[in-house]
Amino acid sequence: MVGELLRQRGWRLAVAESCTGGLIGNLITNIAGSSTYYVGSVTAYAYEAKVRLLGVKWETLEKFGAVSEETVLEMASGVRLALAADIGISVSGIAGPGGGTPEKPVGLTWIGLSDPTTEKAWRNIWQGDRIAIKTQAAQAALQLLADHLRNLRS
Repeated sequence: MVGELLRQRGWRLAVAESCTGGLIGNLITNIAGSSTYYVGSVTAYAYEAKVRLLGVKWETLEKFGAVSEETVLEMASGVRLALAADIGISVSGIAGPGGGTPEKPVGLTWIGLSDPTTEKAWRNIWQGDRIAIKTQAAQAALQLLADHLRNLRS
């Protein structure tokens, strides 16, 4: 679905992943012919990787943390620019079982999207174990991307 929507626009996709650890890229490349619309991805788990590879600002990470709207927007824009893609998506979250706080519980994920005219972010809290949270976040990112592409004007 995402692939066909990207092909229709002639767009290429880049992905920045943190908590999903490459799962989105895996799901995309499970589809034959994905090289026609998928440039690649950066799995940036550590702060240093987010800064060096995606251009996330240290100030953003220090002020808002890795799991925040601000960070995923910088990740999505950064991967789009770094890989010369038309659209970028990103995910950062707390997959658990530890690491949650009252403000940022286990299961919290932020998904970001960046294209030449739009920057959006979505907040979700998923339930389940680590694998379930990662899977739900990856699937949601692809669904949000598909919805965005469907809603773009030609």
